[in-house]
Amino acid sequence: MPPTTVDAVGLEERAGVLSTRSIKKQAKIQGLRLAIACMDLTTLEGKDTTERVRQLCGKALRPDPDDPSLPSVAAVCVYPSFVRTAKAALAESPVKVAAVATYFPSGQTDLAVKLEDATAACQAGADEIDMVIDRGAFLAGRQREVADEIARVREATRPATLKVILETAELGTYDSIRRASWIAMESGADFIKTSTGKVQPAATLPVALVMLEAIRDFEYDGGRPVGLKVAGGVRTAKQALQYLVLVKETLGDEYLSPARFRIGASSLLNDVLMQLSKERSGAYQSEDYFTKD
Repeated sequence: MPPTTVDAVGLEERAGVLSTRSIKKQAKIQGLRLAIACMDLTTLEGKDTTERVRQLCGKALRPDPDDPSLPSVAAVCVYPSFVRTAKAALAESPVKVAAVATYFPSGQTDLAVKLEDATAACQAGADEIDMVIDRGAFLAGRQREVADEIARVREATRPATLKVILETAELGTYDSIRRASWIAMESGADFIKTSTGKVQPAATLPVALVMLEAIRDFEYDGGRPVGLKVAGGVRTAKQALQYLVLVKETLGDEYLSPARFRIGASSLLNDVLMQLSKERSGAYQSEDYFTKD
């Protein structure tokens, strides 16, 4: 593995500069449409119901019923118990069903339980698995244990897409985030993901940049392409565009697709729709004009 020391000052300066990049109107519209296409529309609440999940799936398929030209989102992300509901609601559509697994959000249980959790989600029809790593094991220096656990989940859930959640707020340093990213990629992750959304701060631009640079270096070092998913705290169209700029400037245009980039979000979609409306008409519409996510 290449050196894991991260220049924190340089990293934060670069993230700050890229976040202020000016975007012209047409490029902004294209970027907002791309943000929708890359979105994992998410509901992970204790109060979730089958009707709530069905409504979310309807929104995923047709983000704005008054604008059929808009793309569907990439996936709907739910707890394993709602996978069958989501699969039925999204039948014969390109929208994937993602399920959180491995004792989300803490990851604090036996491997056997985690494997049962993940395989049950796949058996219910999940196309994608968002697993959490054992942050306690990682921080205690048991990195081989973390790697082995990811590899076991990878084998148990094939051919589902595997997104590995690092929960970066609990890892402490940029160096640790880069090291955890590398372990996840070496162990079979198709995506590395910032956060569960249950711990703050969740996704940030500097953290995403650390992970993007790790993806770039991993591929350059002879590895395969790996995607990035940012999740938690991405609530505005402006933030979504900032992450798209970060991806483009670090990994290039080929990573600007749902196959390589995702945004996990629950409240972001309506803000993107309102911003698109403003770009078309010159005036914001009220949030009341859009269905609730």
